[in-house]
Amino acid sequence: MPRILALTGSPSLHSRTTVVAEHALGRLAHAGFETAHLAVRDLPAADLLAARTGQPELRRALAAVAEADGVVIATPVYKASYTGLLKAFLDLLPQDGLDGKTVLPLATGGSLAHVLTLDYALRPVLSVLGARHVTAGRFVLDSSVERGTGPDRLRPEAELDLYQAVDEFADAVRAGSTAVTTAVTAAG
Repeated sequence: MPRILALTGSPSLHSRTTVVAEHALGRLAHAGFETAHLAVRDLPAADLLAARTGQPELRRALAAVAEADGVVIATPVYKASYTGLLKAFLDLLPQDGLDGKTVLPLATGGSLAHVLTLDYALRPVLSVLGARHVTAGRFVLDSSVERGTGPDRLRPEAELDLYQAVDEFADAVRAGSTAVTTAVTAAG
């Protein structure tokens, strides 16, 4: 069963970005994927900023990325880019840290003016880290995340759009996993 890791780069405990990532993971789990969520804000800040990759929590976080078949990278947009928190973590990955992986970039923000962050800020970094395939990402407006007395949810149109991206990502992960299994079987 392919493994999917969601990395969220929001510093906020009550993050709309986390709501979006959790919706994506729920859809993937329902489709039969093994899922996990790593909120970068939960890593020890001093170790993260000093790049102490030998520390247990950072070592486990980096291992989770290495073991994943697919990675969902979710971030709020601050000042027309992804968060510094996410950048600090991505900087810890080796140059080929996403080698062979399929990646789904997701971003949240208050204005559609920031939609290009996915293609002009995040996608180049993911490609440099060796991602096998970066699927079409999605930008979700903060206003599309509804909060109330019950669980946070997405407005139906935003949820449908997100699920379309997640389904395309799932298909790409499966195709990549099948290609790797076929290559290993042929070599062995």
